[in-house]
Amino acid sequence: MDNREAIGSWLSGPRAAAENMGVDFGYRGERLGLPEHGPGSVAPLGRRFGALFVDWGLCMLIAYGILAGRDWQASGNWALGVLLVLSLLTVGTVGATPGKRLFGLRVIAVEGGRLGLGRVLVRTVLLCLAIPALIWDRDGRGLHDRLGRAVQVRG
Repeated sequence: MDNREAIGSWLSGPRAAAENMGVDFGYRGERLGLPEHGPGSVAPLGRRFGALFVDWGLCMLIAYGILAGRDWQASGNWALGVLLVLSLLTVGTVGATPGKRLFGLRVIAVEGGRLGLGRVLVRTVLLCLAIPALIWDRDGRGLHDRLGRAVQVRG
């Protein structure tokens, strides 16, 4: 292995280096019994970030217009509470926030079906803490989804 290959494997990350050595991790969601592509497969990261961006923008607008007295600086503080309530209500009832619905995603229990209120609460509180949502397993689920025994899938 020359230096360029060593640097390339370091920049690509440990998973890419292991795959180059012949390790088969399977596709994201395979361990959960989900299909590789199409409806019911693990939601791609770009769509999940897009949905979160839409939801955060919606929460900022609600906080700005209703709760913060039209003070843009204060609306950022209120938006997190609005996101908590929005996620609890929408994921707990229809399985998707407005942003997830727009991007064709939904949140389901690992066993299939809708999440119960307790699991939605755990997932939402951890999402609002941000750090658990940035720690992923090899199926692409954030720690908030793992602890809530949930998975985000394509609709």
